[in-house]
Amino acid sequence: MKKVLLAFDGTNYSKGAFTFARRLNQLEPLLLIGSFLPQIDISSSWSYNTGRFAATMPLQEEFSATVIEENIKLFESDCQRYGIEYRIHKSRYDMAIPELRKESRFADVLILGSESFYHQLGFETPNEYLRMMVQDSECPVIAVPENCPIPQNVVLAYDGSEDSVFAIKQFACLFPLLAKLETTLVYATEKKHVELPDKDLITELTARHFPRLTVRKLENTPKHHFSKLLGELRAPIMVTGSYGRSDLSMMFRRSFAAEIINEHKLPLFIAHRS
Repeated sequence: MKKVLLAFDGTNYSKGAFTFARRLNQLEPLLLIGSFLPQIDISSSWSYNTGRFAATMPLQEEFSATVIEENIKLFESDCQRYGIEYRIHKSRYDMAIPELRKESRFADVLILGSESFYHQLGFETPNEYLRMMVQDSECPVIAVPENCPIPQNVVLAYDGSEDSVFAIKQFACLFPLLAKLETTLVYATEKKHVELPDKDLITELTARHFPRLTVRKLENTPKHHFSKLLGELRAPIMVTGSYGRSDLSMMFRRSFAAEIINEHKLPLFIAHRS
């Protein structure tokens, strides 16, 4: 049984995130932790000196404790309805994000209802917010759009980096049943005639965990080809390491990741090494 942390931003209840957690519970029973955060001004909470969230967070002036209590009751009702074992954690108003980080240390995966978080927190660049959440979390993160079908395909975003390989292994270990789905290992580069980095090693690894594996190399105009590839797949979930500096990572950070998050096309599994 896995321990899954499901974070709500206080006044907003993400049905999409809960539905995704419920479907994971159908695959394998889990312990679902509902973490209810007060509404905060995330744009002022990042500590540029330490590279992490500050110890205390400035709160938005208007905050509805009543709405949070209603959302907690809704969470309890949903968990009981679908037979999910659950716990409820509420963060202190002045320690919301640090407490979420500590919670993630004791969880297998953190699920964020991306649409609700970005809308309620009012962060101007959602991909930057996601980057901060991912880097501060001590477990893998899944950003989930509100209307998210159950995954039918897995896309492994491989750029040759240690983080991308780490993310692939984390996903395979956490979700062995999802790893049995049709899987595409994608290497994208703006260059031409470039070999897949460590081709033999990465194919040996992924073929063991993903029995229905296809390997694709996208050259020259990777964003166009990647968008086309995703359009051909039914209900994919994308697996990627934390943002780095390679061709694929830069592509995700500057364009494709922002498109995914802003338009909420598909769930995004992100993991990085501690």
